[in-house]
Order: sequence, then C-alpha cells, then structure tokens
Amino acid sequence: MHPFNLTRKQQEVFDFLLDQQDFTHPPTLDELCAAIGLKSRGSLHKHIQGLISAGLVEAPNRKQRGIRLTAHALALKEPSANDQRNTLPLVGAIAAGKPIEAIENINYMHVPDQLKSDKPCYILQVKGESMIDEGIFDGDWVVIEQRSHALNGEIVVALIDKMEATLKIIEQYPHETVLISANPGLKPMRYKPHQVEIQGVLIGQMRSYRHKNPSRHLTGEKS
Repeated sequence: MHPFNLTRKQQEVFDFLLDQQDFTHPPTLDELCAAIGLKSRGSLHKHIQGLISAGLVEAPNRKQRGIRLTAHALALKEPSANDQRNTLPLVGAIAAGKPIEAIENINYMHVPDQLKSDKPCYILQVKGESMIDEGIFDGDWVVIEQRSHALNGEIVVALIDKMEATLKIIEQYPHETVLISANPGLKPMRYKPHQVEIQGVLIGQMRSYRHKNPSRHLTGEKS
C-alpha cells in the first residue's frame, strides 16, 4: 500500500498503472476500463480525478493522450527482482533549448548513490544545446530531485503553462520568472510567475561517449 489516502478502487487503478505492461502508450479511459474490468467510463473518470487530486496522475491537456502518471508516482514504483536498489525511473526527454513536452516512457537506469538524494528522484534525457556552458550536452542524462521549489540560480525542470517542459537556470521575482540558458546565443525566457511550475532540481548528470564523433574531441579541433 502506498502512503496516500486512496479508496480501494483508486488504489487498484493506481497499482495497475504502475505495473501495467500491456500498453505501448499511456492508456485511454476506454482502454483502462477494459483492462481492469470496469463497465462504467464515468465511474473510472471519478477514480482518475481522485488520483489527480492526490498528485499521482497528470491533469489532462490538449497535447497529451491517455492517462499519465506523474514523475512522483513513477518514483514510487518498486524495481523488479532483477533490478538493483540504485535504479531510478527514466521518464522521458527534456529540452535544453526550445521547450518540448516531457514524454513518459517508463524504463529504469542504474544510478550511483552519489548522483541522487534520499528524496524521490527521476531521470530525463537532454535534447538540445542551450545548457552547454554548464557542461550539459545533447544526449546527456540528468538526475532530477522531485521538488516544487528552487533557489535562484539552480537548474530546474520547468513546466511552462502546464504543457511544455524545459531545463533551465531559474531566477524568480515577484513580477516574473526568468528561465535562462547556459548558451550566450540564446535569450532568457520571461514569464509571469503563475506560468512556470517547478517539477524538480538538477542534482546529477551522466554521459555516454559511445556514439560521440571522435573528431569533435581532438585537441585543437574546431567544431
């Protein structure tokens, strides 16, 4: 049982969403009804609303299809018997450039203890080059500590208008929130405070060199 005040049916729906293996994409209400044997779509909708209120399921929007668990909910999933204790959920891609929607394709990655905290964490893969001056490159994996607040100057996962997510340095003021790239060629993005929701703070980073172009790493080689 997870530490949430859920009804029996809400717990059943939530456990199924955590454990489901039959969908190649987040299930629709109709698909979920069929999978767990519910006849009433309206009844399932009420259970989903309860899970949204508990912060376990994302509120629907025009850009996403199907029922998606939140990053916090995914962090509650127990690794399989073949997984080690140092795994974290890989929940999709994050833009270091123009904002893109975070895509939840649930996998697990092994992460050293030194790169994570004792709080819920998850992994995103970076797309784009707007954070290169912070040493964060396209294709890197970043470890994100689940948080809804951050200090000015921290690198955060910012959800913009509840639709698109991006990785940026944050500066927060009473009248605006500024998302800053670590690339001199890109201008800061300015929003009203209510437009930006912090979904986590960068605490670790991983990189593979197996698919890098060797010529880009030779001393004196111009890119």
